[in-house]
Amino acid sequence: MPTAPRTTAAHTPARPSLTERRKAETQLEIARTAAALFAERGPGVTADEIARASGVALRTFYRYFRTKEDAVAPLLAVGVRQWIDDLAAATAGPDAPPARAALEQAARRALTPTDGPAEEALRWTRGLLRAMPGDPALRAVWHRVHHDSEEELRPVLARLTGAGPLEVRLAAAAANTAMRVAVEEWAAGDERPDGPHGPAELVARGMRALTAGLSDLDGRPGGADREGADREGADDRRGGDRT
Repeated sequence: MPTAPRTTAAHTPARPSLTERRKAETQLEIARTAAALFAERGPGVTADEIARASGVALRTFYRYFRTKEDAVAPLLAVGVRQWIDDLAAATAGPDAPPARAALEQAARRALTPTDGPAEEALRWTRGLLRAMPGDPALRAVWHRVHHDSEEELRPVLARLTGAGPLEVRLAAAAANTAMRVAVEEWAAGDERPDGPHGPAELVARGMRALTAGLSDLDGRPGGADREGADREGADDRRGGDRT
C-alpha cells in the first residue's frame, strides 16, 4: 500500500549503515519488479524471470528471498510502515484531533496517490491481488504483511487512546481490516485510485463502520480526554460519598 513520505515528530531511530541501506534498496527494487511481473503475467512468473528482469543473478535473488512470492513483501511493507509512521506522528494536546479522526486521516493519506510512482504502486497492488486466487503463497504474503501491521499498530493506538489491551487490540484489528478490505475491494473493480470510489474513500467508510462501537477512539492523542473523564468520574464518586 503506497503512501506519500512524510516527516514525523516521533523519535528518529539511528540511521542504518550504508550496507543495510543498499540491501534494502536492492530488495525494494526486486520487489517492484516482482510486483510488476505478477501484475502483468499472474502466478506463472518464475523466480528466474524476476531475477533477470531485476538485473541480479538467481543466486542473489535467493539470498534475499526464500520464494518468488516473498519478493513482493518489501513493497507492501513500505506502504504499511509509512501509514503507521504517519499515525505515530500524531501529537498530544487539547488541539489535537481525537484518535478516531487521526486514524481515518492517516488511512486516507495512505491510500491517496500523490504522484505517479504512488499511483503506479497501487496499480501493481491491484494486479497482485488479482493474481492471488491462483497463487495461495502470494495471498499468504499479503496476509502476513497485514498481520505484522496489526501488531505494529497496537503500541501506536495505545499511546493515542490510553485504552486497555483488549480495546487497543480491537481497534488495531478494525483499522487494519478496514485498510485491507478497502484495497481488496478497490482492486476487484476498475475504479481510478484517486476517484470517488477509490481506496481512500473505501477505507474511510470501512473505518467508520468497523470502529463505530469503539468509544476509546474518541479520546484525543495522549489520553487528554480520558484523563479528564477520569477526574470527572472521581469527582462524581466523591460527590456521591457526601450524600
